[in-house]
Amino acid sequence: MYTSVKGYKRSTGTSMAVRQNGADILLWNHGKGRNYQGRSYECSSDCYDTYRHFNCCNSLRVMGGHWVGYEKPNYMGYQYVLGPGEYPDFHHWMGFNNCIRSCQMFPPYRGAYRMRIYNRPEMHGHMMEFTDDCPNVFDRFGHHGIYSSNCMEGFWVFYEHPNYRGHKSFQGRHYECSGDCADMQTHFSRCNSIRVDSGSWVAYEKPNFSGYQYMLSKGEYPDFKHWAGFNDCIRSCRMVPSYTGNYRMKIFERTDFGGQTMELNEDCPDLRQRFNNGDISSANVMEGYWMLHEHPNYTGRQFFLRPGEYRRHVEWGSSSPTMGSLRRVTDLK
Repeated sequence: MYTSVKGYKRSTGTSMAVRQNGADILLWNHGKGRNYQGRSYECSSDCYDTYRHFNCCNSLRVMGGHWVGYEKPNYMGYQYVLGPGEYPDFHHWMGFNNCIRSCQMFPPYRGAYRMRIYNRPEMHGHMMEFTDDCPNVFDRFGHHGIYSSNCMEGFWVFYEHPNYRGHKSFQGRHYECSGDCADMQTHFSRCNSIRVDSGSWVAYEKPNFSGYQYMLSKGEYPDFKHWAGFNDCIRSCRMVPSYTGNYRMKIFERTDFGGQTMELNEDCPDLRQRFNNGDISSANVMEGYWMLHEHPNYTGRQFFLRPGEYRRHVEWGSSSPTMGSLRRVTDLK
């Protein structure tokens, strides 16, 4: 998405005016260090390839003007707008890594801001003109894609996501897990994307395998919506063992395996039609791994069931006995 900045109103904007006096930027490289240590390179104009000076940039200081730092040479790759100030490490300039391969200075500008965006190439299709910031283009423009634009006045920056946020899938600090992990909070505070290289897993919202549960099979999950998450909190995870056997479980109307019962050995998309209006107070999983879902057709909250006895619904993590559907976890070879 994009925004614009007039004068010095906001440094996260899509356009930036530059100070009238001298413009300089200092870039530091010190192995794995940061905070302005090691070799530095001072730049007072556009530089299409900083690789001649060092192979990574661990900290920045902008002493004058506004700049755009680029991840790759020739002003390519991820882009970062930099106003006057200090950036001890790449997290402070909202970077995805410590690569700054080229930089470009904003020329001084004090004029008006005006641009047009189009939903088709070559300035065709639906058009909308902007003269100020826009935190959510889709809400105002009505189209997801911007295929061409005409920037008549000022400098602007487009952002990939609403509210001036950029791409975040599979970027930044990561943690690799090959077995059960009861508490991930020591590694990071939230989880923005997940890649499962092999096997099947259950991710949990809270430590010690509690809170919301999400079944994950091999593949990529760019954000929490792709794993049907309710937020970006993943605090623990559990690997589902390989399994190629049969599937069999019993569900019960009452706690401690009392009341009406039903045995299942296949998926059930609507428990409310088949069993006691969906009220399950206890269960006995004899064979295989299963997922209970809060709503019919495998939607809503998920509850992972391993072989064993569950005398009350709270033992599989639910605050209510009412369930909507049930399926086997079959991707376990």
